[in-house]
Amino acid sequence: MFPLLLAACLSAGLQAQTTPALQQNDTFRSEISLLETWIEAQMAYKNIPGLAVGIVYDQQLVYAKGFGYADLEKKTPVTPQSLFRIASNSKTFTATAAMQLRDEGKLKLNDPITKYLKDFYIRDPFPDAPPITIFNLMTHTSGLPREAGFPYWTDRKFPTMKQIMDSLPEQEMIYPPGTRIKYSNLGMALLGEIVAVASGMSYDKYVRENIFRPLGMHSTSVFLSEKDKKRLVTPYSHRFPDGTRQVMPFTDAKGLAPAANITSNVEDLARFVSLQFRSGKREGVQILNGYTLQEMHRPLFLKPDWSGGYGLGFRVWKDGDLSLAGHGGWVAGNRSQISFIPSEKIGVIVLTNADDVSPSFFANRILEMMVPVVRAIVTLPPPPAEADPGWGKYTGMYSDPSWYDTRIMIYKKKLVMYGYSYPPESDPEDNVTILTPAGKNTFIMNGPNGNGEKVIFEMDGNGRVVRVKVGENYLYPKK
Repeated sequence: MFPLLLAACLSAGLQAQTTPALQQNDTFRSEISLLETWIEAQMAYKNIPGLAVGIVYDQQLVYAKGFGYADLEKKTPVTPQSLFRIASNSKTFTATAAMQLRDEGKLKLNDPITKYLKDFYIRDPFPDAPPITIFNLMTHTSGLPREAGFPYWTDRKFPTMKQIMDSLPEQEMIYPPGTRIKYSNLGMALLGEIVAVASGMSYDKYVRENIFRPLGMHSTSVFLSEKDKKRLVTPYSHRFPDGTRQVMPFTDAKGLAPAANITSNVEDLARFVSLQFRSGKREGVQILNGYTLQEMHRPLFLKPDWSGGYGLGFRVWKDGDLSLAGHGGWVAGNRSQISFIPSEKIGVIVLTNADDVSPSFFANRILEMMVPVVRAIVTLPPPPAEADPGWGKYTGMYSDPSWYDTRIMIYKKKLVMYGYSYPPESDPEDNVTILTPAGKNTFIMNGPNGNGEKVIFEMDGNGRVVRVKVGENYLYPKK
């Protein structure tokens, strides 16, 4: 449905598009109007050159619009088709490639990287530490330096992969592997080379044929052709005291390409965000198994203060009761942010062409505004079902040999278990477990306190409960 919807919107020449269900909703339209007014105010106050925004719900790009200019001198407007360098968001595609190869059995996450990089050598002051693994590269826990041994962010002269490998013996590990998060462009560049070795093709060709092409990301590339370079937004520096901006040079990251070199736009990145919300086995546009995607979004290594951390290639963090995943990027006048909430199937893409604009600021505010709106429109909860009159025979007080009591009762039209604790919980609902029917006299423990195990009521010939099997243990009617 997503490609057809998008094609229809593009053929109509629209810069902003929504699904019919949302487009016709007054609340959604009102929120979008406020959002656009707020973005325009931010851009005017901060003198922002250009901004492209996309909002994804599940498999649809529900909103996309360009603000400001792709080129200030020519007054070329930003559109959802405008090309930006997405910089470190490239890392999420490199991680996706590695997970495809993992699922195919061509590599393992606990493999030492020397299995694939035969010439890898770096000075290591931690002789008792374990080897660097692919898992360490993907979670930024390798302990490697942040950069390869060249001042490329200073002189813009990026090394080839061969030059990176040749220079490694002159560098030294910063931390023992697996001990702390240390962001590393070098580590992700090495992961890209592992993708090439394990797949038997160049990194560029692998992601093009196994990620971009099947997802329909036809405007996305690792290395830009001269023709596509002309489609790029003009990258601007921060504002100088006199209010002017400098045009920044084009950056070709060469050997650092897997960490920082991909170019894309809002429409293509929406396809990648939609992938994050899919389930099922790998085939066609489902370029990764659904369980693998969930594995990538899972927090696998946290910062010491637990404020966030890394999954596999994705940064993960909490905002209130919501768990988010995504990544940011910044290279020479191009900044990007992709943020999404897997449980809500809502994501935001923000791209800008100025060094002093924070796309995460916009992404955070857009999610704060739109999550409750979209949730209310598309995920309205069904009315509670009526309680089954037959459930009455299960209700009553039960106990186990340890003298812990459990009451089975009907609450909010559901059959529930209330487990007594000592002392009692301060919130009455803290000990409530919902029992969902799963067969004759059989239920599943669900809800916030459920663990997915079965509750089986064993009945006598008169239809009275003799005992209740809870998991592998038993409760008995209390006399």
